[in-house]
Order: sequence, then C-alpha cells, then structure tokens
Amino acid sequence: MLIIAQEMMRMDTNTLGALVWQLSTRWRSAVDRAVAPMGLTQAQYTALSTLAAMRTRGESPSQRALAEQMGISPIFASKLLRALEAQGLIRRADHPQDARAFSLTLSRTGQTQLALAQEAVRALEETLTAPVGDPGGNAAQALRIMLKALLATPISEAAHPEAAAARFAHRPTDSTANAPSPFTAR
Repeated sequence: MLIIAQEMMRMDTNTLGALVWQLSTRWRSAVDRAVAPMGLTQAQYTALSTLAAMRTRGESPSQRALAEQMGISPIFASKLLRALEAQGLIRRADHPQDARAFSLTLSRTGQTQLALAQEAVRALEETLTAPVGDPGGNAAQALRIMLKALLATPISEAAHPEAAAARFAHRPTDSTANAPSPFTAR
C-alpha cells in the first residue's frame, strides 16, 4: 500500500494504455513460467481454465464458444485445442446441439494438470497482487471494477485503422468531400 500512496503523491506521465499493456505482458510471461512445469503455456492454461469454468456452469462448449469466452479468434482457439488434444488434456465429441461442432471436455489428465496449474497461478497471483493489499479489500475490489469497465469498453474503429481506411476510401466525391475537416488545422 505504501507504493500506491507514494505513486499517488506524484503525477504519473505513463499512459493508461501503456501501463495496461506492460502489466498484461508481464503477467502473461509470469504465468508462462508458472505453468511450464505442467507442460502448458499461458494460453493453454487459460483455455483449460475457461473450458473447466464453462463446464462447471453446465455448458457444453464448442470451439467457437470457447474462443468467444476467451476473447480470441476461432483459428487461434483451434491451434490451442489441437495442441491440448495431442497432449491428451482435452477430448472432442459430437456436440449435442450442433452437428457441425464438437463439444469440448477435459480429460482426467487435463483435470489433474489444470489443478496443478491453478495452484501455481493462485500462488503467483498472491505475489503479483500483494501491492494492492488484501485480495478482498477495498483497493482490490476497486481495481477489479476498473479492469472490468476497461474490458467492457467496445473496441472502436480507432483501434482498427484498416476498417477506418476502408470506410474513408469510399467517401463521396462531391464538393463537400474536399471541404476541410473541423478537426484539422487550417
């Protein structure tokens, strides 16, 4: 908590985006190291953990549903799942509601490896979040709320310049199209 108080006393010039990116990168690397003894990567751990959570909620997740839940592309999910299946950590079976999809489940080995990995990640999380104080405390809860707000914010065209460029490439060519923008210097 002392670190937080000291930081609050001086103006920070880092952008929030840079700090979130640095934290995400640092955390991914740390989780990679923590789950490596179980033969997993951070992405594989996240897939197993997400799959287990979805199954616990009574869902019968498909590859697409898992990808959506994880916030990754279906192609990346496919690569992850193929690797996990090759390691014997998951199984694919015909999906009960969609004949075109497979239902995903953890194998016994997958459950065991996930339990070991979760234990390692919990210990890591305690270490990495120690500066915030008690995990159930006000500072930790405030951070959770702020992070969820950031995660819930839709990604705009500004984050996808190719979409904006494509949209502007098809602008009308009438006389107003060449008018100066109110957002540019004259």
